[in-house]
Amino acid sequence: MDEIEGLWDSHWLTNMGVKHKALQKELKDYLDVENVELLTNGHMALELTLQAMNLQGEVITTPFTFASTTHAIVRNGLKPVFCDIDPVTYTMDVEKIEAMITDRTCAIMPVHVYGNVCNVEEIERIAHRYELKVIYDAAHSFGESYKGQGIGCFGDASCFSFHATKVFNSIEGGAVCFHDQRLGKALYELKNFGIHGPEEVSAVGANAKMNEFCAAMGLCNLRHVDEEIDKRRLVAERYRGHLEGMEGLQLNRIQPEVKSNYAYFPIIIEEKTFGASRVEVFDRLAEQGIGARKYFYPLTNTFSCFHREYDVSETPVALHISKRVLTLPLYADLGMEDVDRICKVILGCKI
Repeated sequence: MDEIEGLWDSHWLTNMGVKHKALQKELKDYLDVENVELLTNGHMALELTLQAMNLQGEVITTPFTFASTTHAIVRNGLKPVFCDIDPVTYTMDVEKIEAMITDRTCAIMPVHVYGNVCNVEEIERIAHRYELKVIYDAAHSFGESYKGQGIGCFGDASCFSFHATKVFNSIEGGAVCFHDQRLGKALYELKNFGIHGPEEVSAVGANAKMNEFCAAMGLCNLRHVDEEIDKRRLVAERYRGHLEGMEGLQLNRIQPEVKSNYAYFPIIIEEKTFGASRVEVFDRLAEQGIGARKYFYPLTNTFSCFHREYDVSETPVALHISKRVLTLPLYADLGMEDVDRICKVILGCKI
């Protein structure tokens, strides 16, 4: 009986115990942000942040993203309004945002794509002028900074994913970084059934709190994340050494004021000048057992679940990029000889 009570007291079963609180504190310090709430995954970070803000109407976002971004908006009863992307950074084209704002617009949800940082200054200016909330999908940008500020400092909230495929992972998990303590209180209630004590339930909530086992894994991985990022940098540099300047290939542009996490290595393949299509390169790599990804394809505004509600011709740059992009294998332990082999296969497709 004493063992059962001890297990209960430790919160290993009930969650939000010692490991949860320790990871929360260490992430706050590492990310250099004011506040952090941990959740079960990055999607619930997005979905519950929108819900906690009690928004109504339209959210300006991008279709060049993972399904989670768009679905979080729709599942909150909000309408996504799709803004096109910048052809160089693949992030939201800030020059197109203001024309999309109506009296129903309540928020902007930009995405830091591949770790490329959005034009946060211009987005902040627009949001301030029109009194809009800004929620960043920061799933690709863990550990990054812009002009010396942690990337989670921008907007009203920034949402991270700690999925196993990310630069930093807790096997599964997510987090929201935010400024307003009222938002934090609402997030806490939403992720934990509104429970504030053994006999106090002051709000209606769900179950989206990170468990102790994932928090423990997060603490372990956080110790090594800078080393992992540095190894990723070497892989990215090796790719550039082979592919940069190659006609028909557009590589991810380095942002000089961004401390990168080297999350992804996308290439844009222009068939007419490269001599082979994205599909041909993808298939050739697959034949050699190399798993590249068409990431992001298809655009979220083309999903069949939306029953052709959106006109993809309104986001032509995103459509163009989505049909040509491949993200190449990139992880800390990828050997340089493997990078050389991948690049040899790609360049072997060129006429």
